[in-house]
Formats: sequence, structure tokens, C-alpha cells
Amino acid sequence: MKRILLTIAYDGTNYSGWQKQLSPEVITIEGQLERALRVLFRSPNLTCIGASRTDRGVHALGQRAIIDVETTIPVEKIPFAIRPLLPSDIVVVNAQEVPTEFHPRYDCIKKTYEYRIWNGPMQNPKERLYSTFVYSPLDLEKMNRAARDFIGTYDFRAFCAAGSTVSSTVRSIFDCYVKGEGNVISIYVTGDGFLYNMVRIMAGTLIAVGHGKIPADNILEIIQSGNREKAGITAEPQGLTLQEIYYDLPGKAVDRKG
Repeated sequence: MKRILLTIAYDGTNYSGWQKQLSPEVITIEGQLERALRVLFRSPNLTCIGASRTDRGVHALGQRAIIDVETTIPVEKIPFAIRPLLPSDIVVVNAQEVPTEFHPRYDCIKKTYEYRIWNGPMQNPKERLYSTFVYSPLDLEKMNRAARDFIGTYDFRAFCAAGSTVSSTVRSIFDCYVKGEGNVISIYVTGDGFLYNMVRIMAGTLIAVGHGKIPADNILEIIQSGNREKAGITAEPQGLTLQEIYYDLPGKAVDRKG
């Protein structure tokens, strides 16, 4: 039996998030992936375990999942073998054998998300599914100054949506910055883990900073308050992409650079 780590990229537009649901009418990325894997390996009970539960409409370039399977297919050939069995908006981009005790969630060192904004007087129709549209100008310098204050280990309760059942709301943010190129403004966040809707609330807060609705030096005050109402709105899901999940494994690195 081999434990295989898959790297999956997907356009989340047409799916109700990553996690499969009890109702077969609810189409999810995990559900589509498992269906294809069961056909490929002729294993009707095969299941996968994902690293991150992205929401409806959220995209990924570096989602991870493991499967346990007996197969004669060379591991590196699995992405090519499964491609015809998946819809065109879900792609397995890499497969790698990992130790049998490896777990994609518990062994994660850090994750990187990008939140993408189209900032201009008119919406770009090609960007509508992959960014949030903000028509009024944003102050990039203020947003970047505020973003740096997210870096550190804090109780991020003020940046967690209602409905979360986690035992602790303490998280560590290793990097957070804002980059602008033309009409596109991207917020990059890397941390050891994220609360429910945390990155989207951070993005909504930075957008409010860019509009002057929240002072750029108020981020630490909002964090320390623990009050969700003091942070910005939850930004729309289509602007969010899970860029990468990092592990420390012996031998070949799992990090997908570039």
C-alpha cells in the first residue's frame, strides 16, 4: 500500500467548495477527484484526505491531498493517467509518494494565499471570476503598511467568521504584503494556518484601509480587541486562491516553487 500526496489546481467557480457533501447533488472538488480516483484505481471505496477546505468559488494552485492505494501505475504518471477522468477545471499537477504516517493537514508547516483585486473604474470581464472588483482608487502604500502589522503570533478572533468550531483562534502570520501591477492589486498572506474566512476578512479590512475607512495603524488594535465588528467585511470568495502548502519531508522537496 502506497501513500501518495497529490497536488491539485482548480477553478472553484462551479463548485461548492473543496469538501464533499452528503448530498450527491452538491458538486465539490473533493467529490469529483474521488470519483476519478476510484475509476482510475478500480477501487470503489477509495477516499482522499485534503489539506485545506476552500469555500465555494475559491480557487487553488497548490491544494494537497493524500490517497492510500495499491497500484502498478508509476506515481509520477498518475497526473497524466487521471487527466481524462477529471473535468477541465480540476487538474492533478503532481503526485509523490510520502511516508505512511504523513498527514496533509497535521504535517503542514505553512500555507500561502493570494487575494486578488481588480481596481479601476470599470470591471474587466476576464477578471470577474478570479478577483473582486473595486472601482474607487485604493491607497496601496497604506494597505502595505497595514498588512505588515498582521505579521506575528496573535489571537485572530476578530478575523474569524461566525460558525467556526476551532479550539484555539491563535495563529502565526509569517508574511503579509500587498503588490500592485496596473489595475491588479494582490494581497499575499503566509501563515501556519487560517481561521474560517480569515484571509477574506483580512482582505476586506485592507480594502477598507485603502479607502481610508480604517486607519492603516489600527490593525493591532483590531486584533487585540477580539471584536469581529471592528474588522472589515468578508471579501468575496472569487478573489481568493490557495497558492501553496508547504511541508518538510525527507528526500525530494514537496514545495512547488514558481
